[in-house]
Amino acid sequence: MSAATTPRTVTLLGSTGSIGTQAIDVVEAHPGRFRVTAISAGGGDVTLLAEQAARLGVGAVGVADESRVEALRDALVARLGPDAATVEVVAGPGAATELAGRGDDVVLNGITGSVGLRPTLAALAAGSSLALANKESLVVGGALVKATAAPGQIVPVDSEHSAIAQALRGGARDEVRRIVLTASGGPFRGRSRDEIKTVTADQALAHPTWSMGPVVTVNSASLMNKGLELIEAHLLFDVPVDDITVVVHPQSVVHSMVEFRDGSTIAQASPPDMRLPIALGLSWPERLDVVTPPCDWTQAASWTFEPLDEATFPAVGLARAAAAASATHPAVYNAANEQGVAAFLAGRIGFLDIVETVERVLGEHEGVASGDVTLEAVEGAEEWARARADEILARS
Repeated sequence: MSAATTPRTVTLLGSTGSIGTQAIDVVEAHPGRFRVTAISAGGGDVTLLAEQAARLGVGAVGVADESRVEALRDALVARLGPDAATVEVVAGPGAATELAGRGDDVVLNGITGSVGLRPTLAALAAGSSLALANKESLVVGGALVKATAAPGQIVPVDSEHSAIAQALRGGARDEVRRIVLTASGGPFRGRSRDEIKTVTADQALAHPTWSMGPVVTVNSASLMNKGLELIEAHLLFDVPVDDITVVVHPQSVVHSMVEFRDGSTIAQASPPDMRLPIALGLSWPERLDVVTPPCDWTQAASWTFEPLDEATFPAVGLARAAAAASATHPAVYNAANEQGVAAFLAGRIGFLDIVETVERVLGEHEGVASGDVTLEAVEGAEEWARARADEILARS
């Protein structure tokens, strides 16, 4: 096989989740382009994990929940028979980090939450191209991640940041006036704070355009996801937070835009299908053939853009404040939110309590300067934020 056609080796982290399963769709639709060597997941669905391992022919499988190891081994035997013995099983909370650091050409981090930080750092330290769907690891460990990454080593997989990366090909960085992040508005677009006080978890999970995991979907409903994306864009593209604008675009066809200093704006448009940014994350800077059907320009269509109602959805404003406050405030922003989302999904608090708790915890955090940031400082800030959020939530 010639060098031009040698498949890229890939490690998939979070393989049983929404991003991971769609990444496997992309890999299988483009035979010969990629060779998945390792996959990992939390352990909630070891049957699917074993099925993926068999389909992809991986050499290693990671599972974060050590109590699921025997069930995983049994599932591998059911799929592979005696050949299951050739598959390495890596278990424990550090499983994804270990696999991420083995030096594959590409590591796709599709883990949800700040637990993705250590795998992100491991992939970067090993020299892999990091296809980053785990925005939380950049938000939480911004200074650490940026210090570890080589130029161009991180390829964003969020649809918005993938769109920005594509649009930035149209001009030099010093020609950029601002970034425009688009938001669908979620299921509660157009409602007032009074109207969303009593919404249920089922209502928050009914996203109008995207199919995502529960945490990301609730974050989209509260616009917390857009706050995380604003911080991510600030860190990825070295654009000040004041030069990043969020607009509501319910059709989710324009995924984001870059406005240049001469007044021109370049937008990236495609149907709402995560396989496109995933494919770019795996193949960057090349494009694969026919990942998703394009927009049908022969059919009449209307796109609308609306200002963000920050009074009803204050999460984006809180993100701006967190990014400006200190190097660890974004970690606190994310950690407090994760605790709030878990409590909301468990039925213990109301929807508005999530962001209100984040605001309170942010207000109490003292912060750490960028020059003093260590992994221990970041994780310490997170631990404090989770504990403080839990205290507040228990009284909600």
